[in-house]
Amino acid sequence: MAPNDITALGAAELSAAVHRRDVSCREVMSAYLDRIHARNPSLNAIVSLQEGDDVLAEADARDDELARGQSRGWMHGMPQAIKDLAETAGIRSTSGSRLFAELVPTSDALMVSRMKRAGCIVIGKTNVPEFGLGSHTFNDVFGTTANAYDSSRSAGGSSGGAAVALATRMLPVADGSDYMGSLRNPAAWNNVFGFRPSRGRVPSWPERDAFLGGLSTEGPMGRSVLDLALLLGTQAGEDVRVPWSLSGRLDELGSVERARATLDARTSLTGVRVGWLGDLDGHLAMEAGIIERCNDALSSLAGLGGDVEPTHVDVDLDRLWDAWMLWRHLLIAGNLGPLAADPAKRALIKPEVLWEVDRGRTLTGTQIAAASEVRTQYHTAITALLERFDVLAIPSAQVWPFDATLRWPAAIGDRQMDTYHRWMEVTLYATFAGLPAISVPVGFDDRGLPMGMQLIGRPRGDVDLLRIAHVYESTLGPLRIGEA
Repeated sequence: MAPNDITALGAAELSAAVHRRDVSCREVMSAYLDRIHARNPSLNAIVSLQEGDDVLAEADARDDELARGQSRGWMHGMPQAIKDLAETAGIRSTSGSRLFAELVPTSDALMVSRMKRAGCIVIGKTNVPEFGLGSHTFNDVFGTTANAYDSSRSAGGSSGGAAVALATRMLPVADGSDYMGSLRNPAAWNNVFGFRPSRGRVPSWPERDAFLGGLSTEGPMGRSVLDLALLLGTQAGEDVRVPWSLSGRLDELGSVERARATLDARTSLTGVRVGWLGDLDGHLAMEAGIIERCNDALSSLAGLGGDVEPTHVDVDLDRLWDAWMLWRHLLIAGNLGPLAADPAKRALIKPEVLWEVDRGRTLTGTQIAAASEVRTQYHTAITALLERFDVLAIPSAQVWPFDATLRWPAAIGDRQMDTYHRWMEVTLYATFAGLPAISVPVGFDDRGLPMGMQLIGRPRGDVDLLRIAHVYESTLGPLRIGEA
């Protein structure tokens, strides 16, 4: 099989080809290394790339295992680059910070160990913003990651390197994490699928604080819903060290055959009620063309039998934003405050992070309790809305991919952005309620820049949401590959 044919395969197709022995793990690794060497220099999506001879030797060992009738799992022999917020044994784990530029962990994060058990070979990391904060992938360790469709534009973030590597076929499937849209925004901007699981579906370990958090979760990206579902099935599952991890595993996604059968169980959207949130009755500033592309996707949903209806969330959205910001400040200050307290280290931290930390230090218990009450009211309101609707739909981003030389958009139209992340407010509504959400491609503008739309599912309704997205995917045809 030719190298270009190998990297053109979806992850599920590649798994099947490897296990049929149609292609060897060495051939797979060689094809992907060739692709990385050709594409990555101009995109900067994969960092800390390991020596070719070393990963090829690992691929040979995987071939030997198959020759003995042994398979580690559906990812057997697949190259995987891990988002550079997760710890990887023997490979630099920098979090995009100069403070950790030379940190080499001795053990793997839980998600990494699960993917390794499924058979993947870790070949490096994918680039992130500093500490994963801000939906624009640039840092002082590795530089900026370029968009897969226009190298002068932002890739989004914080899983920007992962999305670009996936969109340009430098990886068969990609892992990431999502706080304020970090799987959904870069997926939208690079024309792939990005999934934020329900809170607790994919436990994260090690964690500095296992109790107070809950805004961030790890999760999958794919060029198809099937590929994404397979990786979710690998990442998911209870871990008793993580208090909020959901019990059991997603066994229905545990193999290519089971995952395909699970998704194919839904063949239409007849009877599926879709609540369209749009720009939240004008609350969200939106660049021109985004709502129109989402309307096209909604028409596709309706054509598949879905019942699409405009709706709104019955909460004070300004109070909700303030509560969200307080939670961010609190958690970021708790995590990064000790670093920022050291003047020498503080000088090496970007100003956006310091702003979050400094505001978090001033919070009182009364403020935290009030914000938690607002969050509870919001959760009650949106789960009530999801009793009327099977899914809620809202754009994945409020702006098209912007100039990569900017730190963040200062304005959307004539509306000034009052924080470095106000322009991505649209992503908080799934996060703050712990709901599953998937970003699905909805098309391009006249400059060839991609956009996505979020589908937000019911509490713990990850599999049902994937089935709906899988049916929608049938309207897209083959995804255009990034060739920036």
